[in-house]
Amino acid sequence: MKTAVIIPCYNEELTVEKVVSDFKRELPEAEIYVYDNNSKDRTVELAQKAGAIVRHEYNQGKGNVIRRAFREIEADIYVMVDGDDTYPAEDVHKLIEPVEKGEVDMSIGDRLSNGTYKKENKRRFHEFGNNLVKNSINRLFRTNLKDIMTGYRVFNKIFVKNMPVLSQGFEIETEITLYALDKHFIIKEIPITYRNRPNGSSSKISTISDGIKVIKKIISMYKDYRPRRFFFVIAIIFGILGLIVGVPVIIEYLKTKYIKKVPSAVLATGFMILGIIIAQCGAILDTTVKQHREKFEHQLLKYQEIENLKKLLKK
Repeated sequence: MKTAVIIPCYNEELTVEKVVSDFKRELPEAEIYVYDNNSKDRTVELAQKAGAIVRHEYNQGKGNVIRRAFREIEADIYVMVDGDDTYPAEDVHKLIEPVEKGEVDMSIGDRLSNGTYKKENKRRFHEFGNNLVKNSINRLFRTNLKDIMTGYRVFNKIFVKNMPVLSQGFEIETEITLYALDKHFIIKEIPITYRNRPNGSSSKISTISDGIKVIKKIISMYKDYRPRRFFFVIAIIFGILGLIVGVPVIIEYLKTKYIKKVPSAVLATGFMILGIIIAQCGAILDTTVKQHREKFEHQLLKYQEIENLKKLLKK
């Protein structure tokens, strides 16, 4: 089966040559693609020297790189790995095996289960962000995934060619996991060894700006994937506010048969009406999401039929 290794890179001159060489050693038949994302150092030169196929993505952001790579590359097995040498190439065989056998659609290199990420990672806010996203997604989809934001993954072709990549930056790993869970693709987590970046190499993740993006992603994933739950919570909040403001008005009316607190009555009515409207929006959007899932399943069947036909024609 044709295997492609995708390595997004931005200013990784200290590590890219080693990463490419390691994967060429482990997967000699694979095509190694380094996607340069406007590097200002010797990343491109050293990647070419190591024997990688170098391509460019001029829109800044890891999500943009993955979008282009998924569109351009034709393969049966896709390996995605960072260019910072934090993920060992020798673990790639463990990740490829279940995908190659057709047991799963995506295998994930789990850095957290064996404790190596906690030991090597010196950025505590990053660990907090990982846990926040992990717990939110597990609660949302009732799963028990250990590592949501790992950059070491292997996919089959049907996954790659049917995923619409919408993220632009480092939220891409979260988006990939959400897509797989929502569309019922089979995922397998495989513990791997994580090692910290070498001296002189720095992370491209900004704790503040990328942390804000992650929080936005968590909010949007509840809205996009579970709209009924998301909007019902907001509707309940407005309903509670309506009751807080409106109960004194009702008590006053029951006692005096007259409403003196007219502004409170109007405000309470407004809160209750808003709550009802928002709840209706959630119900409508929930139906739309279900219809989208059904449409996707039909699309997936058609894609599979085309792929099977191509294989027959090749034979």
